Amino acid sequence: MEPMPTRARPAPPDADAPAREVRRLSSLLEVSQALSGTLNLKASLHRVLEILARHHGALRSIVSILDADGDLRVEASDGLGDHSRHVRYRIGEGITGKVVQSGKPIVVPRVSREPSFLHRAAPRPELAHQELSFVCVPIVLNRRAIGALAIDLRYKPERNFERHAKFLGVVASMIGQAVKIQRLIEEDKRRLVDENTHLRQELRERYDFSNFVGSSGSMRQIFEQVTQVAGTNTTVLLRGESGTGKELIAHAIHYSSLRARKPFVKVSCAALPDSLIESELFGYEKGAFTGAEARKKGRFELAEGGTLFLDEIGDVNLATQVKLLRVLQEREFDRVGGTETVKANVRLVAATNKDLERAIAAGTFREDLYYRLNVFTIFIPPLRDRKADLVPLVDHVLEKFAREHKRSIKRISTPAIDMLASYHWPGNVRELENTIERAVLMCDGEVIHGHHLPPSLQTAEASGTVTRVSLRDAVGAYEKDLIQDALKTTRGNCARAARLLDATERIITYKVRQYGIDAKRFRS
Repeated sequence: MEPMPTRARPAPPDADAPAREVRRLSSLLEVSQALSGTLNLKASLHRVLEILARHHGALRSIVSILDADGDLRVEASDGLGDHSRHVRYRIGEGITGKVVQSGKPIVVPRVSREPSFLHRAAPRPELAHQELSFVCVPIVLNRRAIGALAIDLRYKPERNFERHAKFLGVVASMIGQAVKIQRLIEEDKRRLVDENTHLRQELRERYDFSNFVGSSGSMRQIFEQVTQVAGTNTTVLLRGESGTGKELIAHAIHYSSLRARKPFVKVSCAALPDSLIESELFGYEKGAFTGAEARKKGRFELAEGGTLFLDEIGDVNLATQVKLLRVLQEREFDRVGGTETVKANVRLVAATNKDLERAIAAGTFREDLYYRLNVFTIFIPPLRDRKADLVPLVDHVLEKFAREHKRSIKRISTPAIDMLASYHWPGNVRELENTIERAVLMCDGEVIHGHHLPPSLQTAEASGTVTRVSLRDAVGAYEKDLIQDALKTTRGNCARAARLLDATERIITYKVRQYGIDAKRFRS
């Protein structure tokens, strides 16, 4: 027969009642502080059970929570052996299982007379011959029982079990809220971990070698060098003009290395004034200077275990160069205003567009630091020296910005390609990206033409292609460009090209011979 919730006879008024109420209220305050004082749910539950033992005579107590399999497992216990952590109940099994199943408290005044009591949690030897009372209340969350709080008390005939059950119900309600907060925190952690993993994978894919555009000999050599050095901890020096993609190479080195799961921290040395660069790199202690109200970690500490990318290192002042030399030699540094030595486990990748040899001769760059940085140097050629990569780069950038700006642009006309190819690109790939993005925004059709390009590419003086031509030659060149563009569209079919240009096939064939156009090269 199932045990029924026991309603004890009302106890007569006594003088100790106010003291007991004060004790219960102070216990609830302690329970609240225990549950809110830490994010470690197990530790806070242990403190709650200790409070029940200390102030309310709980000889043994246990908190059981439903797990993912739908079984009740012990989350915390007091007065029980270590093996109690492995005790499990199914819903509806024993007193605890029935409390969770029904969502209602159950009181067993005399455990020895209750056949449904399982005794699964082994008793303490000193309690083996004592008569005990058992009170179990549900832990409710969102109107559903998710666990149970149970305690053993010494049996006293005069004990008011209804009052005990109500008090434990309040404690169980507070535990339910603590479980809810814990679950929300765990869900946030899982979401952040998943998001972090997703973002790391995105970065790894973005800077993978397969996404690099370039098939020229110089670019193939760079890929080989990056592959050789990525798996080591060697300091790398990237040299090349501004806009050649030094930061992209630095990212590729990091995300192909053993440090890929650690931070990649970038510092633009040219953007930091001399008065701030030291504190930014190495951090500072509280009170190191006016405004230093707390200790701040520098970039070396933030990049711990990962890669620190020092862009434009040629602009670092001599005083900071001394500290950088120490980090490279000793792998340690001191914060500004501090005396504690900090170890640096960082892989350094530096980049510059300056002639460091000339800076050494001028006394603006330390020679010993140069030799420390110049362990593995990668030279990145300017865009004008790798014209074989221009068309693939243009196609890649065009696709990128067409997708970003939601434009249906299919290609770039032949005259526009010729304009891009004849330009000397002082700003390198960065200038090329800006040029193509502007053309995408200016274009209102599916083909980018020469007039969509910036004036700098259309002006002979700016592109270094000044020539003296007659009007007849200029018109002929324009006519040749139109015919070439039409042949490209029709894959070398002169008849279709003639229809596109509203001309006859005979005229187009004559012009092809006149201008020496090879129509066959457009058929592939």
